[in-house]
Amino acid sequence: MKSILAIFCIAVIFIACSSSTARQVERNSQTAQELSGYSKAYFASGCFWCVEAIFESVEGVQEVISGYSGGSAKTANYQLVSGAKTRHAEAVEVYYDPSVVDYKTLLKVFFGSHDPTTKNQQGNDRGPQYRSAIFYQTKEEKGAAETYMALLAAEKVFPAPIVTELSPFEAFYPAEDYHQNYERLNPGNPYVQAVSIPRLKRFQAKFPELLKKEH
Repeated sequence: MKSILAIFCIAVIFIACSSSTARQVERNSQTAQELSGYSKAYFASGCFWCVEAIFESVEGVQEVISGYSGGSAKTANYQLVSGAKTRHAEAVEVYYDPSVVDYKTLLKVFFGSHDPTTKNQQGNDRGPQYRSAIFYQTKEEKGAAETYMALLAAEKVFPAPIVTELSPFEAFYPAEDYHQNYERLNPGNPYVQAVSIPRLKRFQAKFPELLKKEH
């Protein structure tokens, strides 16, 4: 009897997981269709909860997805990435309208909203998953990033050398559903209160001209 019950429980779990996966695939498909007309860019600069909220506040940015980049599909899950057991960085996929905001401006948002001089670290968040990284898709993006970093270095914008990783984009794996829009949906979370919201507010105060206009 116990064996039958165990098999039944496993079957229920399998069906539930399959249903959840199917719903996620459907949502991802719908999102891809809705965003097909936008350009994409990939950045990593610490906890993706923070980075997602910052880019979503920028005029011309339509959507931002939290996820993982720099590693392989089989290690693209939060448990492994947060344990620094993969090559992944917590990253974001930014969908933007280039007629409103260009890639150079996205670089301005990126470098203006985190410390690119601390290797594998943002604040108290330490580990390679929190590294500063730009995953470029074209030689134009690479060139724009190199030029912008050289300008920041020449103008001594930061008190230490920039250690941002500049790597060719290989793949992006969306994070689990509960990570999406995390800051907006969980304003009472202690980390959000102590880190994410203050980081967003610092960016907004620094670059008010880049923010979405209230309609």
